[in-house]
Amino acid sequence: MTTSIFLVSLLFVGISMVVSMILKSRFAAYSKIPLSARLTGKEVAEKMLRENGIYDVKVVSVEGFLSDHYNPLTKTINLSPEVYNNYSVAAAAVAAHETGHAVQHATAYAWLNLRSKLVPAVQFSSTLVNWILLIGVFMAASGNSTLLLVGIALFALTVLFSLVTLPVEFDASRRALAWLNHTNVTNSQEYPKAKNALTWAAMTYVVAALAAVVTLVQYILIYMGSRDRS
Repeated sequence: MTTSIFLVSLLFVGISMVVSMILKSRFAAYSKIPLSARLTGKEVAEKMLRENGIYDVKVVSVEGFLSDHYNPLTKTINLSPEVYNNYSVAAAAVAAHETGHAVQHATAYAWLNLRSKLVPAVQFSSTLVNWILLIGVFMAASGNSTLLLVGIALFALTVLFSLVTLPVEFDASRRALAWLNHTNVTNSQEYPKAKNALTWAAMTYVVAALAAVVTLVQYILIYMGSRDRS
């Protein structure tokens, strides 16, 4: 069973790499297409904030490729240089998506609130869970499955976080695309490309969630098997 966990993990690592490569290639291609509205990523984010009545969120530039994110604690939309300074279709899509998270925060979107509440627990469990699961599997082979059960409970938090992240990310993209289309920030040729870029970005979260669920199931099967032997 431990061999199967390794093989499944390897499979999902491969799938994740493929999805990441496609995402980066789409972003690179759409970064070369100038936005007809001539708005940089920073300007797109600021415009979307204003039109949603949000005035207490700042748009800032941060280092790193595709490091874009919204921080609800500091109320900042953090955009990578490739997004912050450029007026491309890709920059508009990413900036609008991250602003979508700010809109979620401002409107108390339930799934975002739940994910925020899970963050401290997930941060704590992530520092321990891999070691606990590893030691727990070896101990379960000797007939003591208690530690493995603790590891499963901790890993379940990570799985829950991954699953809760899905509606948060999909909803942010939905808000972004609706706004881009409604305001004509993207025209009829640019909008499908923006949608395609955000779709592939969402796929990275789908793969991560599936990998987490499958791994959790495998650890549960190991635990059940050890209980049957005891």
